[in-house]
Amino acid sequence: MVTHVRAETQGDERGALLAFLEEQRGGIRRALLGLTEEQARTRPSASELSLGGLVKHVAETEQGWIARAKQEPPAVKRDESNWHECFQLGGDESVASQLAYWEKVAAETEAYVRSVPSLDDTFPLPNDPWFPPAERVSVRWVCLHLIRETARHAGHADIIRESLDGKTAFELVAMERAD
Repeated sequence: MVTHVRAETQGDERGALLAFLEEQRGGIRRALLGLTEEQARTRPSASELSLGGLVKHVAETEQGWIARAKQEPPAVKRDESNWHECFQLGGDESVASQLAYWEKVAAETEAYVRSVPSLDDTFPLPNDPWFPPAERVSVRWVCLHLIRETARHAGHADIIRESLDGKTAFELVAMERAD
């Protein structure tokens, strides 16, 4: 799991964007190291967030944005009535299944970003009330948006993990390196 984006990725914009996204994914995955399924489902703060729910959310969100960029529908349609479900593991969903799904989504993201002719290629945002009407965004914008979204939730994951057992990001990096 990436903990530092190497300087040589700076020469290749696609590689740099994907490396920074992977760095943030690693922060969320690391927050789960050594936890049980029950701990990963725990919501230890005033927030409704759990580590398992965060993994589900970021995987679903990333898949949805890449689908939109390809002008395909997201795998899961969310609206005001079911939006909260993307933050909760339900039924037979597990942390392991969500991590495996996210790994597949990440591979699809990388393949798509590397395949587009230009990061300047654009696509329309959906006609949803939370997007500006007739707005178009670029593949570069999507990459930056996914980095921002994943980084925001990596910070949440740090707080949740520290609330569960006191382990900080530095300790988790050390645990990961010891494996």
